[in-house]
Amino acid sequence: MENNLNENNAVETTTPQGTFTHKIGNTTYVVGVHFSKTSKETIDDKMKRLILSDLEHIKP
Repeated sequence: MENNLNENNAVETTTPQGTFTHKIGNTTYVVGVHFSKTSKETIDDKMKRLILSDLEHIKP
C-alpha cells in the first residue's frame, strides 16, 4: 500500500492494481485478485461450477 496526501493534506492510502481493501471492525484486509489470461471459463461458468460443487458436498 502507498500513502499519498490529497489536496486537503489528508493521508489517502492506495492499493496496487488488482487489489482492494475491506474493513471489518478495526481490521483492514487487503485482498489480491488474479485472473488467468488463458482461461476458457467465464466468471458465470466458474460461479455455477463452484455452487454446484458445494451443493454436491451437502447432499444427505
